Amino acid sequence: MMMQKQDNAKVLARLARLAALKAMTVRELKTEWQGLMGSAAPNNSRSFLEQRLAYRIQELTWGGPSKPVIRLLDALADEVEGKKVRKSVISDPRNPVIGTRLVREWDGAEHIITVLKDGFDWQGRRYKSLSAVARDITGTQWNGYRFFGLRENRKDAA
Repeated sequence: MMMQKQDNAKVLARLARLAALKAMTVRELKTEWQGLMGSAAPNNSRSFLEQRLAYRIQELTWGGPSKPVIRLLDALADEVEGKKVRKSVISDPRNPVIGTRLVREWDGAEHIITVLKDGFDWQGRRYKSLSAVARDITGTQWNGYRFFGLRENRKDAA
């Protein structure tokens, strides 16, 4: 019960903060922007500042969109625009950090794969997936994440 009262108080404080935006001057809105965004306000447009600050306050209160929702929105925007400009944004979360080097021994040879922003590099060739790299190395179909040890075997996990 006490926790619910604290949560309600936080929500009410955020709502009061939202309402206060309308009464602020542009200078006060820019100061609020600095506090919430951690950077200088990009312009002096009152409506822009109010809308973005209101969104940020609500985001801090109730949370922003989930990663799957963001990926879906990016994919829909690409579809509407008729081009894939957000391809690098829609990346597989299983991928290691860009620049990571994956090392795998196969048939007595060591294979080094470098993770790129939009794929993988093996022997100077670019690949869109680890499965494609694994297929070229082995000559057979593999799940690339399993081949390079980035995914547990289901038997091991149980």
